[in-house]
Amino acid sequence: MALADDFRALLEELPKDWEEASFLVRLADGDHARRAAALTLSLNPGHHDGVVRFRVSRRANPLPELALRGLRRIDAARLGGELALVSSTVSAPMRGAARTSLAEAWDVEVAALPPDWSDVYAELELRSTDNLEQGALLAAPINPARVDERAAFRFRCARKFGYGAAPGMVRRCLERLDGADIRGEVHILRALSDTKPWATQGPVWYVDGRPV
Repeated sequence: MALADDFRALLEELPKDWEEASFLVRLADGDHARRAAALTLSLNPGHHDGVVRFRVSRRANPLPELALRGLRRIDAARLGGELALVSSTVSAPMRGAARTSLAEAWDVEVAALPPDWSDVYAELELRSTDNLEQGALLAAPINPARVDERAAFRFRCARKFGYGAAPGMVRRCLERLDGADIRGEVHILRALSDTKPWATQGPVWYVDGRPV
């Protein structure tokens, strides 16, 4: 099985509340390991004695999508190898803290962006699959899309022009979810600054080989 396929399978075995995961790839020798590390530089890998190590995060770079692209490059180079999960961590429970609304969480995420941000790709993860249909309906104006089996949607937001809902529309949809007592988390996964349209409506990201 290809390393990219192994990686997908291992991710599916992680607990739903996983935060970070560490992996290693065992290769035939040190030369193969050096070549594999060069093909996965975006993961900031370490390599020693025929083994390449890297980690991914659910919330921040390096995201699993980066690892998938790097492992596909190793597969394409026919370096072989064996992938293994070394360890993983789960999100720490918030005790004694007041519940943060989705709209408030969105404000925090946007406030952390650079002043000239123009486009973001974000994720809305619901606490329960029971809320998927109602959540999709209430968030319909932001064009929510499911990308995997989790109770989560991803969407685009454009500050001035192009693909994606306006920031105010995103906040209004999240307020509607809050009003329906639908709980979850919202996170910005990718962001671009000061983009300009050039024979197009705006930039396009390629995630897992698909435009979003």
